[in-house]
Amino acid sequence: MRVIPSRLAVAMAFALPAVFSVSTSQAVVTDQMIEAGSSNTKEVLTWGLSTNGQRFSPLKQINTSTVKSLVPAWTFSFGGEKQRGQESQPVIHNGKMFVTASYSRIYALDVKTGTKLWKYEHRLPEGIMPCCDVINRGAALYDNLVIFGTLDAQLVALDQDTGKVVWKEKLEDYQAGYSYSAAPIIAKGMVITGVSGGEFGIVGKVEARDAKTGELVWSRPTVEGHMGTLKGQPNGITGTTNASWPGDTWKTGGAATWLGGTYDDKTGLLYFGTGNPGPWNSWTRPGDNLYSCSTLAIDVNTGKIVWSYQTTPHDGWDFDGVNEFVTFDMDGKRVGAKADRNGFFYVIDAKNGKLQNAFPFVKKITWASSIDLKTGRPNFVDDNRPGNPTDATEGKKGKSVLAAPSFLGGKNQMPMAYSPQTGLFYVPSNEWSMEIWNEPISYKKGAAYLGAGFTIKTNADYIGALRAVDPKSGKIVWETKNNAPLWGGVMTTGGGLVFYGTPEGYLKAMDAKTGQELWKFQTGSGVVAPPITWDDNGTQYVAVVSGWGGAVPLWGGDVASKVNYLEQGGSVWVFKLAK
Repeated sequence: MRVIPSRLAVAMAFALPAVFSVSTSQAVVTDQMIEAGSSNTKEVLTWGLSTNGQRFSPLKQINTSTVKSLVPAWTFSFGGEKQRGQESQPVIHNGKMFVTASYSRIYALDVKTGTKLWKYEHRLPEGIMPCCDVINRGAALYDNLVIFGTLDAQLVALDQDTGKVVWKEKLEDYQAGYSYSAAPIIAKGMVITGVSGGEFGIVGKVEARDAKTGELVWSRPTVEGHMGTLKGQPNGITGTTNASWPGDTWKTGGAATWLGGTYDDKTGLLYFGTGNPGPWNSWTRPGDNLYSCSTLAIDVNTGKIVWSYQTTPHDGWDFDGVNEFVTFDMDGKRVGAKADRNGFFYVIDAKNGKLQNAFPFVKKITWASSIDLKTGRPNFVDDNRPGNPTDATEGKKGKSVLAAPSFLGGKNQMPMAYSPQTGLFYVPSNEWSMEIWNEPISYKKGAAYLGAGFTIKTNADYIGALRAVDPKSGKIVWETKNNAPLWGGVMTTGGGLVFYGTPEGYLKAMDAKTGQELWKFQTGSGVVAPPITWDDNGTQYVAVVSGWGGAVPLWGGDVASKVNYLEQGGSVWVFKLAK
């Protein structure tokens, strides 16, 4: 593992004054507007295009016939030396695009021209400890506020018109290893957040705050044994203390909620994935280690866990279960889909958590042979668990195993998309493995808490593959391979298109039914962010953030060496059809 050293935390910056004056907002963002989701085609008000995370837009001016005429409308550079990885999804309201950038920055841009309206740079302290680059995945909009998180685990609300701070709240102690990089979401007037820091022995949680004031409404820890709160009062312990965590291991149990979540107003539930248990060395913590590597369904009003489903019980491979849970209708049921880091694709009843289907979406999985559809549990391959270092006869290293996928996952942070037109999910996936072994470890506040070592292994011919997956049959309908790992998100549209980006710098458009490549554009740096689309006075636009970085060049071993020719960057590209 490589942790971003504190010397990189040089973003000692300020909230800057408005560069251009802007008019007062004509309409503030409401719950009703957010719940309308992608049916409001003139704006993009939330991460995922809608709170359920489908990343589908009904717009069809740009379609399989016209996409060949797509050309740049404008581009904007984040500037300076603070490039690194750019994983942000922009949001759009009232003629402004709000886009976050590396090192906890956010810009307001004129959506028609790309002109900078204002910029805010959060003052970061020395000693921040983000595990996976200094990225940020986006902001939330509510009322006349734009709200985003920072690498020192704070939540900042700014006036949409001026960029001035309206409120600021501390999420957790960055010196203990906490950080924040996800895009918050809004539900019922509350801003919903998780926390990052799973490699530092932190305790994951999901929290809801009044979006207008930042006041905490409820908090729900994601490791059993920890007390939740509601309006400042105790609200029940998560799970049962020591039921699946022996001794004091639950006190540093991990289960970070670092990707953020989704919300379905049809069920009234929030869905958050949880990360790896701490430490990686599974021999130190016998048991399932709830609620790590799980999906949690949480009552939006109370913060109570309604159901949970654990994709990798007693994880020993760093198979974070944070991947987004995307709700949709199938066979008369409200269900949710999740392409897990462990290589399996899950379909789960969104109301009660009962498993409906589970199947591989990558070619090679070694840690389990299958998922038992009756019990919901994996059928483990026992010989593929890294060995116990206390059994080692020489040195301090347990038996190494070759495991697939690698800990970077069959899918990582890059969000998939669903098309109600085709009934398919479009999953950015990767084929790689790892040699992994366990080592002795003890907890120290603010220090990496792994107890494992690893080396990433790659395929000879390709790593990345965009796959069209049928959630009912489990079949891969089509795939398109990519030399480098795919690390950016996906979007589908009513024009029968799938948009996604590659580390090689291309934004591409594919035929959603056949997988045929119909258009591509070189952005100048790797695309590791999800695209968006909207309509402005009858013209459809598509946008994506470009800037190579993220976990792969930091942790990827020989993968990183294969893609070290890729250049960093930091820009927003906006496209429309040529006249």
